[in-house]
This record gives sequence, C-alpha cells and structure tokens, in this order.
Amino acid sequence: MPASTTKPPRIAVLADSDTRWKWGALTAGRITPGPAVESGAGDGPQAAFVLDGFLLRGRATPTARQLAEVGVRADSLREVTAVEFLREMGEEQYDMVVLALVGGGVQAMLHGLKRVWENRAKRPVVITGYVGVVYEKLADGLLLRHGADLVLANSRQDAERFRAVYEGVGADASAVTEVALPFLGGAPYPGERDPYTVVFAAQPSVPGNRRDRMYLLERLVRHARLHPGRRVLLKLRSRPGEHTTHIEELPYQKLAGKLAAPDNFQLVYGHMGEVLDRADLLVTVSSTAALESLHRRIPTAVLTDLGVREQLGNHHFVGSGCLASWDQLDAGHRPVPDEEWVSRQGVATDGAFDAARERIAKLLALPLPPLTPYYTPATAPGYLPALLARHHLAPDGSPLPGAPSHDRAPGPVRQLTRRAARAAYRQGVQRVAPVIRRMGEL
Repeated sequence: MPASTTKPPRIAVLADSDTRWKWGALTAGRITPGPAVESGAGDGPQAAFVLDGFLLRGRATPTARQLAEVGVRADSLREVTAVEFLREMGEEQYDMVVLALVGGGVQAMLHGLKRVWENRAKRPVVITGYVGVVYEKLADGLLLRHGADLVLANSRQDAERFRAVYEGVGADASAVTEVALPFLGGAPYPGERDPYTVVFAAQPSVPGNRRDRMYLLERLVRHARLHPGRRVLLKLRSRPGEHTTHIEELPYQKLAGKLAAPDNFQLVYGHMGEVLDRADLLVTVSSTAALESLHRRIPTAVLTDLGVREQLGNHHFVGSGCLASWDQLDAGHRPVPDEEWVSRQGVATDGAFDAARERIAKLLALPLPPLTPYYTPATAPGYLPALLARHHLAPDGSPLPGAPSHDRAPGPVRQLTRRAARAAYRQGVQRVAPVIRRMGEL
C-alpha cells in the first residue's frame, strides 16, 4: 500500500506561562484528528502533527529551565509580542490555533485574529480553555474566551457550568466541549512504598500572605519530625526569580531557610508526574496536582487548616472526600475520595478527547465564518478597548500606532535591556512589594 501523501496538521500554540504552554501543547496532541501514533512523550497515542510554539512576551514568559522541566516537544518555539503573533497568523497557514492564555489575552487575540483573517476563504480552527480547576472569575473568564470555535471544559461539571453562563447572557454555547486535563496519566498507585513519601504541592499564590505560608511550612516540617521514617517533600513550581501562571511574592524556598528542618524533609523541583511516581500521600491547598494524584489513585488530602474558602480554591473540593487537616494527617488519616465526585471532575481520561477530535475534524472540512466574540465595541464599549490596548490593539483588532514590530530582530542591547527589565520586575514583586506592604500595615 503506498504511503499517504496527506500532510500532518499544522498547529500554532500561543502561551503566556510555563503551565499554559504545557496545557496548550499537550492539548494540541490530544485533540488533533487523524490516525493515532505513539507520541513518545509518555502520554499515550496521538495523531501526528507539526507544532509551532509561541511564547507571549510578558512577566511570566518561561525561562529555558522551566521549558525543559515541562518537557513538551515543539517543532519550533520562539518568544513574540501579541502583534508579532498576529502578523505570523496572517502570513502563515495553520490548521489549528490553540490560545493558552489568560482570559484578557484570549479576547485580544480573538479580535486580532478576526481582523487578520477577514479576507481569507478558509481560516484555522481556534481552541482555548483552562489550565486546571476553575474556582474564581467564572463568568468573567468565560466571556473573555467566548468566540473561539472550541472552549474546552476539563470535566462534565465544568461543561455544565460553562454552558449555563453562556446561555444566561444570551451567547452561543455550542463551542463548549467536554474534555479532560491533558497531562493526566502515569502509573496507578501500587500501594505503600519504603520509605513512605508525603508530597506537599505548593502553589505560587495560594495562600498569599506570609503568616499562612509559614504556618503550612511549619506543619509540613512538623509532620516530618513526627514521622522520621517518612520522606517529606515540598514540591515547588519555580525557583526564585522565575514566574509561573501566578505571581509568587513569598517563595517557600526563602521561608524554608528560616526553619531548622529534619533530614527527611526536602525541597524538590521537576515534573509533577515524576514526583507523584514516588508519592504515597499528596497534600495541597487546592493545586491541580490533586486531580493528577486522584487520577492515579494516590491518597490525596486537600487542607482545611486555613478554612474552606473561595479565596483559597479548596471550596472546589467540597464533596470530594479529600478535605482534611494536618492534625488528622499527623494522626494517620488517609482521605477516601467520593467516586461520584471524582467521575464529574474529568479525572478518568478514557475517551475524554474523542468528542473534541470529531468536532475539529468536521470544522477543518468547512469554510468557517468569522470569529464572533461576545464582547464587541458595541456590547462592551467601556471594557473592551482598554483590554485590547494592553496588547497594543485598537478596538477593531488592528495594531495601535507604536506597537512593537517584528520587522527586525532585537539587537543585543535590546535583549539585555528586556532581560534586565524582567528581572527588575520580578525583584520588585518578590522583595520590594512585600516590604512596602508590611510597612503599610505598621
């Protein structure tokens, strides 16, 4: 039989942080229609495709170390501004575009893409969604993502909520498509290991104040002292000076330096899946790592010590059976998840991406209409212009005068200035801002 001459789909992923790059790139592999082949990345079979990665220049642009830790392959990967990305989309031919951005970034790109594709007979399929648990700004975030061809929901519960929001404001809800988190995987939990390993999954912004973060750190160290035969790991998302999806003003690394920890306590970095390979108990406040852990049937605890509050995001786990306190965990309690709750959270991934692949295959065969976001200069004249201006776009999606140009590559001086400015910003966030805040509380 002769080899097929059909070219693999070409996909562009635009991301603004390391976690969103991971979500966007892995999602691209999961939802691409076509004959399945082994990906070679440990995430099961997926269709062959060409992946061009674009990292949106900003405060959370991932470093080379963060990208290496994510471990997602790309055929090309480069840093761009919003205007540069839109020019690329106007000049190059893609089959799919995945927008792995915060809501405001998605909305800006939808308007910009609508403009650059306005004279095209056939445009790419546009996909967006969320990196993890959606526990805040539900309506705001969803309406900013409206207009994409597919708005991915990571669970049945999210799909129902998303459709209710769109229908409630009179917007088309047909783009909502149920999938699952693309990075769920790994070997099922085999049972207790030796040494028994407790992993605390830290989060950059939850909790946000020094008192609460020190409390959690002290309890983790105390657990290590109470159980000297256990290995207690503090899993960190980034090193000082790096940013992820959220700003981290008080890195645990610096707080940990103030404590005398026992030898069985350790700070670790790296791929969450590899850390979970040795975990016997996953503890967190509200990290998406809890869903990864539940998927693998690892005992999982969502802490109640600081309350069950929307601000912390642990309210999402009400009904899960996973809520517990450090006192309970110190005494040997192991939460047992509620199976019905788990089934609604997209934790079981078998066939979860089939509907998305089928829908995209149909859309790829059609001449698609122009993108139609819910927000327009007519429906949101007091909101949309400022939102687009953050990305140097006018209300019609065109570049504003003076917007960054990609006509020439930045020279060495400009590159050094950019890196210095980014370092200064991060220094201000992690060192200066907390000091000023404490002074204001005196």
